Amino acid sequence: MSKRDYYDVLEVQKNASEAEIKKAYRRLAMKYHPDRNPDDEDAEAKFKEAKEAYEVLADAQKRSAYDQFGHAGVDPSMGGGHGGPGGMGGFGDAFGDIFGDIFGGGRRGARQSRGSDLRYNLELSLEDAINGTEVQIRVPVMSSCETCHGSGAKEGSQPQTCTTCGGHGEVRMQQGFFSVQQTCPQCRGSGKIITDPCSDCHGQGRIKKQKTLSVKIPAGVDEGDQVRLAGEGEAAPNNGIAGDLYVAVHLKKHPIFQREDTHLYCETPVSFTLLALGGELQIPTLDGRANLKIPAGTQTDKMFRLRGKGVRNVRGNQPGDLFCKVVVETPVNLSKEQKELLEQLDESMREGGKRHSPKESSWTDKIKSFLDDIVS
Repeated sequence: MSKRDYYDVLEVQKNASEAEIKKAYRRLAMKYHPDRNPDDEDAEAKFKEAKEAYEVLADAQKRSAYDQFGHAGVDPSMGGGHGGPGGMGGFGDAFGDIFGDIFGGGRRGARQSRGSDLRYNLELSLEDAINGTEVQIRVPVMSSCETCHGSGAKEGSQPQTCTTCGGHGEVRMQQGFFSVQQTCPQCRGSGKIITDPCSDCHGQGRIKKQKTLSVKIPAGVDEGDQVRLAGEGEAAPNNGIAGDLYVAVHLKKHPIFQREDTHLYCETPVSFTLLALGGELQIPTLDGRANLKIPAGTQTDKMFRLRGKGVRNVRGNQPGDLFCKVVVETPVNLSKEQKELLEQLDESMREGGKRHSPKESSWTDKIKSFLDDIVS
């Protein structure tokens, strides 16, 4: 009789994740397990079928071969991979994988611990972020004890193998017909017992200290970017793998520019005579000064764009642009003569009407029309 498709057996889609496959198998295994269905040959056959499908689809290499060649890719009788199960012999291994993950078990022995990752907030000026820099930072971390070299044992002694778990870090417990594994309560998963602890770290293998590090900041970093320093986080107990240090970049407020990705923005106050008559305006850039031509009749809040005067990002792409907004600065502390001159100018412009102030005239007409509609 031909075998059913393994995905159909587990009732999952072909693009199902590993977690979805494991969940589907667990549900079927609990439903058709022989201990729950004594003397039921049909249930036993379905259990074996589900177990065979799971063993193939849970293994990335076998699953790839099955997806490409079907049953021929994994059945040894057809010249395929590693084959399926043979009866009930592999039941403990299959269930040990699933329930080991649920209860933190498995048969992998004592697991190597990993230290915590750390985060350091670094404030940079805009110029340092754009050009790149190298800074020295001091970070409080849990570091490996230099006296015992991280073992936690007194110099001249060694940690002893845990007699409870035999150095595996886990113990097996029987719960009904399930055999599950739990972290060893004696050594807490390390597989070792320290009988003569180090006097400096008191058996922890780690001590708190300030670490000074040199950090190279690449050119073009922006707000929120992170620089990862592998292995510079906290040391792990029992000479495990040290965590990483992430240096997060935060930009200080700049007195002139605001940055958005690769673009820079600035605001420049100008006199109304310059905007009215036109002329040239010197504006700051990261490369020095630049001349900006102002057309006659320019309105306030006009945005000018200088291409290529922005910044590059950390990937070194083309630089962005500099956007400069011109804002009219109203004259203050006028002399009597200056006031008279402005009054004469205002009177002259009013006589010109829409010719000199098209927006003001249009706005006045709209207000008048609006008020007339309300009255009527």
